[in-house]
Formats: sequence, C-alpha cells, structure tokens
Amino acid sequence: MVLLWFNLILVFSFSFLARYVATPITAPGIVDAIRPNKLLVFASLVSLVVISGLRSNIGDTFFYKYSYELNNFTWDTVIAQKDIGFGLLQMLLKNFISEDPQILIFTTALITNVFIIFVLYHYSRMLELSLYVYITGGLFLVSMNGIRQVLAAAIAFTAIKYVTEGNFIKYALIICLASLFHQSALILLPIYFLVRFKAWSKATLVLITVSLVIVVGFEQFSALLFSALEDTQYGHYKGFEEGGSNILRVAVGAVPLFIAFLGRNKLRQLTPNSDYIVNMSLLGFIFMLISTQNWIFARISIYFELYQLILISWIVKLFREKDQKFIYFGILICYFAYYYYENVISLQILYESDYLVWNTKGGEK
Repeated sequence: MVLLWFNLILVFSFSFLARYVATPITAPGIVDAIRPNKLLVFASLVSLVVISGLRSNIGDTFFYKYSYELNNFTWDTVIAQKDIGFGLLQMLLKNFISEDPQILIFTTALITNVFIIFVLYHYSRMLELSLYVYITGGLFLVSMNGIRQVLAAAIAFTAIKYVTEGNFIKYALIICLASLFHQSALILLPIYFLVRFKAWSKATLVLITVSLVIVVGFEQFSALLFSALEDTQYGHYKGFEEGGSNILRVAVGAVPLFIAFLGRNKLRQLTPNSDYIVNMSLLGFIFMLISTQNWIFARISIYFELYQLILISWIVKLFREKDQKFIYFGILICYFAYYYYENVISLQILYESDYLVWNTKGGEK
C-alpha cells in the first residue's frame, strides 16, 4: 500500500497546485470556473499512469497478462472475440510493439487515465477533489481490476460534451466505440434520453421510485432481467451469487447527491451543465442501490461514478464562503477514512510491481 499512499499524495499535491495557479474562465453562462495549470495536471496524470501501468497484481491483472502471453492475436481471433476493440488493441501491441504483457497493462492505464483527466480538467471546479475522490472513492483501484470496462467507461466519459450539447449522433458514435471494448457500454445509448431533463423534476422522482421498487422486489426483477439476457454474453450472471455491495458504498454515493439537491438552484447558477451531471450521478446511485441485492449491478454504476467525480468538485461552492473550508476538509477526511477502511481493513490491498520497488525493514516491497 505504500506506493498507493505515495501516489495519493502526489496526485493531490500536483492537482491542488494546478488549481492554485489556475486562470479564470470567462464564458457565457459560467459564473465560477477556472482552468488548471496544464503542466501540473500532467504531473498528476504521470503518477496515476505509472502506478497503474507498472503494477503486477490487483484483481484480474494476472489473468490479463497471462492471456496476452498465451494467445496469438490474428484478425480471425480478434473478430471471434465478443469485444473486438480490446482484441484489436492486444493484436497491435503484441504484433508491433512488444510481447511483454506489461505493455498491455501500461497502455490501458494510459488511455483510461488520459481520458478521465481530460474530461475532469474541463468540467471539474476543484480538480484536486475530483482526483482525490477518484482514488479514495475506489474507482482508481477498480480501473486496475475491471480493465476493459473502466477503459470503456473512460471512452464513454468523453461523450459528456455531446450530452450537454444535445447531439445524440456524436454521443452515440462515442458510445459505440466504447462498446467495442466492453459491450455493456451500450446501456448508455438509452440513458441519453433519461438524463436530458431538469434534475430533481418529476422524472427524477419516478427514477428513484422505480429503483426502490426493484430493490424491494429484486427476486422478481432479476428473474425477468436474466431471462431476457439468457442468450447473450451476460446470461451466465444468472447464477451469480456473491451477495450484494456494501451499504457503506451506497451511503458514500448518496451524500454528494443530497447536498446537490439542497443547493440545486445555486448549482445551476454556477454551471449550466449541472442538471446532466446530477442526473448521471443519480443513475449511478440507483444502480449502486440495486447492487446491494446483487453485486453484479455495481459494474453498471462504473459508467456513472465518473460523473460523481465532477459533481463533488462543485458541491463545496454551494455553501457559504465562510463554511467552504470546513466542507472541503470534511470531504478530505471522510474519504480518507473510507479509503483506509476499504483498502487496508476490508480488502487488505497489497500493491506489487516488477518495476517499482519500495523497501522497508521487514515491511512491504
């Protein structure tokens, strides 16, 4: 964990300094926005990519590396795969760059984090908070486990521009590209029409009500859903019985939304795109709530957790100026505690790398 802690310090420090020397944005409809220093943001990106890209363990990393070594990637094998984009990426890497499987891990880490930071750079009010929560909220760790899906989510995340502009064609093209790496990204196509409404309207009430009904009647809902998916690549999840997500994760996701609800009018004044970001975040919360009944639904919430990173960077500004520092440090402390509980106490994460070595006497290497 030492290198993961070190990464957290570096990423937060660089991104905080990037905002500290930022320049204000003057644009119609934007009341309070800034553009962080690019060089310092790049330094944060380097830390994230190096730590993620040079790992040798965590989650499915070993299996991805083993598969990369074992398989010979040709056009026939790529086309036969369910996620053609990921197969094509592996074919290009192995046939033209290196047979070392670490190149796959590093490349996916690079692409994933570049896209995520690119979007956060343009939409977050406090970039260091977004990146801090990206790490401490667990999504950065998830990107080292569900490699394909978080890669697809990062690609889909760039479509935020077309959600806010109301351009479905360009939005759909990006989502289809993301689906080549993980087909579950296609769920975002109909989502476009669900989020193109005013946040906290009657439609919001309907979404929340439906999610509660699903949670209460989950057995009936899951039977219908998995019957519909029986002949797809997701049909095998019908027998998935690993329990539900930790209710603590649901609570962590609920707090920023609750604050956004209380300050909804001010949030719209601060940023004109807030309704879409809130709606996406709300959908993530709904899927996470459903996942308390079956963990597999937490995978869908990955696509929406990225929007929560934007939302949390704005909620500090919803409070009175004299209270903003208290809220800011409160977020840092609460997420730090959650990160420690989740990674040290609960999951007992041990970071390993063949390239980055941290020696302590009788300790971690």
